[in-house]
Amino acid sequence: MIDAGQPDPAARDATIPDNAPPAATKDNDTALPDVLAGPVLRRLSAQRLRIWLVASRRLALRLVLAPDGEPQFSVALDDTHCRQVPIGRHAVIHFIDVPLKTPLPQDRRIDYDLVIDDTDDATIADWAPHLCHTGRSRPCFMLASQQRRLMHGSCRRPHYDGPDGLAHADGWLAERIDTPEQWPAWLLMTGDQVYADDVAGPMLVAIHRLIERLGLVDEPLEGATVDDSQALYRADGTYYCRQQLLPDIEGGDELRKRFFGGVRKPVFTSANAYNHLMTFSEVMAMYLLVWSPTPWRLFEVTPPSLSDDNREVFDDEARVIADFVASLPRAARVMAQLPTLMIFDDHDVTDDWNLTADWERSAYGHPFSRRIIGNALLAYLLCQGWGNDPERVATPFAEAIKLLDDAEASNGWLDGDELDALITRLQRFEGWEYQVPGTPKLVVLDTRTRRWRSEKNPKKPSGLMDWEALSDFQQELMDAGSVVIVSPAPMFGVKLIETIQKLFSLAGKPLLVDAENWMAHRGAASVMLNIFRHSRTPGHYVILSGDVHYSFVYDIRIRQRRQGPMLWQITSSGLKNCFPDSLLDTFDRLNRWLYSPRSPLNWFTTRRPMAVRPRDPDRAKAGERLWNGSGIGLVTLAPDGSPEDIRQLDARGMEVTFPPPNKSP
Repeated sequence: MIDAGQPDPAARDATIPDNAPPAATKDNDTALPDVLAGPVLRRLSAQRLRIWLVASRRLALRLVLAPDGEPQFSVALDDTHCRQVPIGRHAVIHFIDVPLKTPLPQDRRIDYDLVIDDTDDATIADWAPHLCHTGRSRPCFMLASQQRRLMHGSCRRPHYDGPDGLAHADGWLAERIDTPEQWPAWLLMTGDQVYADDVAGPMLVAIHRLIERLGLVDEPLEGATVDDSQALYRADGTYYCRQQLLPDIEGGDELRKRFFGGVRKPVFTSANAYNHLMTFSEVMAMYLLVWSPTPWRLFEVTPPSLSDDNREVFDDEARVIADFVASLPRAARVMAQLPTLMIFDDHDVTDDWNLTADWERSAYGHPFSRRIIGNALLAYLLCQGWGNDPERVATPFAEAIKLLDDAEASNGWLDGDELDALITRLQRFEGWEYQVPGTPKLVVLDTRTRRWRSEKNPKKPSGLMDWEALSDFQQELMDAGSVVIVSPAPMFGVKLIETIQKLFSLAGKPLLVDAENWMAHRGAASVMLNIFRHSRTPGHYVILSGDVHYSFVYDIRIRQRRQGPMLWQITSSGLKNCFPDSLLDTFDRLNRWLYSPRSPLNWFTTRRPMAVRPRDPDRAKAGERLWNGSGIGLVTLAPDGSPEDIRQLDARGMEVTFPPPNKSP
């Protein structure tokens, strides 16, 4: 059993209160807490606040704002300021979007509260005390006048056996709670916020318990061996054997390889693909369970009927998940204090998402696999995409609301045809990328859905962005003094690993090593490099990335240009995931030997016009350039947009800095 009531040893004030709701039974609706997850602060500005929250019912809320040194005021969150969208009988997402007539002050602490008016004016301290720091009765945030300090991380895998970098950030923030000028302007979550394709057995059991407890929506299924979501949850193969649920038809083996073949890949991918999430409600339940400790109090996780081998795996995973749940109050507190921006990578949907044209053909050519992908993308829209830029996703968001409102009127069942039509439009949607004006400008890229497909060989890796998307990207850079770019995959990665990926691609086996990097497609790589060389693009680029499960920093300049732009590739990965230690050490050592800055092998790479010099982590062994450890990145920029300080807040309790190399590249 996983017990969410165990105290978190790293945060005394994050323990579950004595009066927390008891574990509830299916029919005990009165035991449900009002708020299940959130508040999560999303895109905030002095003139407008967006907040995400999930409740067990429709709430009458009042937002209270108390800027430091000023009188507090409140805003009633009526239908114009809070769109309430049902995802089940006892689950309603509250999309809070409040324009302000008088701008809020910048660079000062602003305490806030969400008061439930129809529950005796209950405050956050009443219904989510774990969101308040020690000695505080409310959470708080800060609106930065400049985007010069950024916290960033990716790849948060709940059943990785190690600490959670997002929870670790809470301690860093608590030490600076009275000095808001030191807080980051944004928490940037750069991909794999959830792992829809790599799910531990105990997590999948928890997902099903939560679906039942909250009455999350059901859906019919086409092309599977089960007829609907309820039959899926009851199926014998629903735990560790989900590949058996695909139909036994021509092409079925290929689908199994696409969705459930991860365990056969040697290095770069998941190990639990046989528990791939499938329904919309499964993905929504996953978001609630990785962003909030509250849902874990509503049920017990007990092992289902399993083989001896799977039971051993389950018990080991249960231990790791229990540790993850214990740290959730701290992770939730971070997301309640820091304005947060997000962008998907593959695991938010499925492993190798849109890797090749051939992958797309097989995955989108079958109704069940298309539904699996679409359900994850719909959940991304509601849990991540909306908060980045509501206007940019307004059309698909309105269509999603209609789908869910119709389901509420249909006894909790999604209309299969309506869902499939929405999924088709989501797959064609162009607008997941977004920008945040400021100093410096922030440009967040979609490297998943607008791909440059290989025309000669559909089995070769697609470019991460097609020509049109790259042209749009260039327009965002024109005449800006400096820019921070968020690219989920590093634009400039470890050359040896990229070479290995290229060799597998040449052998027609890109799926074996997740051959996804900017240099894997010649056309996309060439256009991207030419953008950096354009005379009207910025003098300073900082590229923030994740994806790879290790952290590193490169200083980059254009060869044969005395006054060309400077670039910095800063990679922080993962929040709760790591690369195999011995393998990464081998790759790091070989990469230093084969691709040192003066190595002639650099002239045979796609990025030969660029001079790349790595930075050494200050806590690394001699010559080590890749840092391996769960944590979160923190970057401070100088007024000209160049990095002034780069560090990794390692969740094991270390701060790792990346000082500049002795010589410029």
